[in-house]
Amino acid sequence: MGARAAARAIDALRRGWAVRVGAADGALRLMAVEGADAVTLAGFDPAGEADILISAARAQTLKLANQIAAADPDMPVLVARAPWIDVDVATAISDPVLDLASPLKGPFMAKPLAAPLAAKAALRLARLAGILPAYFATTDGEAEAEVGADDVDAYDDAVHLAIATRARLPVSASETAEIIAFRSPDEPREHVALIVGQRDATPPVIRLHSECLTGDVLGSLKCDCGPQLHEALHQIADSTWGILLYLRQEGRGIGLVNKLRAYALQDQGFDTVDANVRLGFAIDARDFSVAARMLDLLGVGEVRLLTNNPNKVTGLEAAGIKVVERMPIILPANPHNERYLATKRDRTGHQL
Repeated sequence: MGARAAARAIDALRRGWAVRVGAADGALRLMAVEGADAVTLAGFDPAGEADILISAARAQTLKLANQIAAADPDMPVLVARAPWIDVDVATAISDPVLDLASPLKGPFMAKPLAAPLAAKAALRLARLAGILPAYFATTDGEAEAEVGADDVDAYDDAVHLAIATRARLPVSASETAEIIAFRSPDEPREHVALIVGQRDATPPVIRLHSECLTGDVLGSLKCDCGPQLHEALHQIADSTWGILLYLRQEGRGIGLVNKLRAYALQDQGFDTVDANVRLGFAIDARDFSVAARMLDLLGVGEVRLLTNNPNKVTGLEAAGIKVVERMPIILPANPHNERYLATKRDRTGHQL
């Protein structure tokens, strides 16, 4: 079925419909907790017996023992359904933003997970759908879409990305810039490249910039994304030539809504790393093979990378792009992003 099956499953999950996720060890029938209400849950699970599948990080916060955590600390956990666990309680179980406002009733109990590979694929699917990684889970019943673990992998693969169109785009940093749009038949996000300067045989100055609506468009002071974007464009313009790759990977790959949930957790005192983990996601879920594929389509194999993040260097080189130089991009902090920048330096290795 491939990526098409994953696309159908993502659409179904976002609409609150049931999906079946299968792997070599079995299948799970699932409905996203955040897409459920009393009526749709009753339709999905008339007997009121569907358990709740959550991430290992969320289970740890809830003090739920994961019996196989020693072997695989990232293994999802199945929470046994009790009669008093309705949609509201399930939502409180799933969403860490509600922990202070809605004290959990408990106690909750974990139960054996019959299809761990399918469960892992389901959590990856939640990230791609931009929803909380939490489901009502059963094994029997009808589903609007069926997807396998391999289908999820195919959807999340940059290999089918292709150039869709290109045009001249004068910008403040360069009136002769050219914009190129990239699109894949497998998923709807479109990435773009802005080429600045006259191409020659030298390695271009490259900036990998992940979409940040709040910073790039609204001027958020919580991060340094907007200032980095504009500073990068001017540094590229000051070089012989270069390319800004604008990647549709909002919130380090977890999506806009989940990023705003992470912001709410930051308001409660958590830093950016702990906020992502408490939501059940990786510290950084971005896939830099997308950028490597874009560069490959542009005929670029060697770059001078404008970044403070060593993981971008590692990610590009792992995907076959040689980084001949890492160029720093340093900007002043403000009172709203000082902790954010310190977290990037101290916990994710940014070289600030």
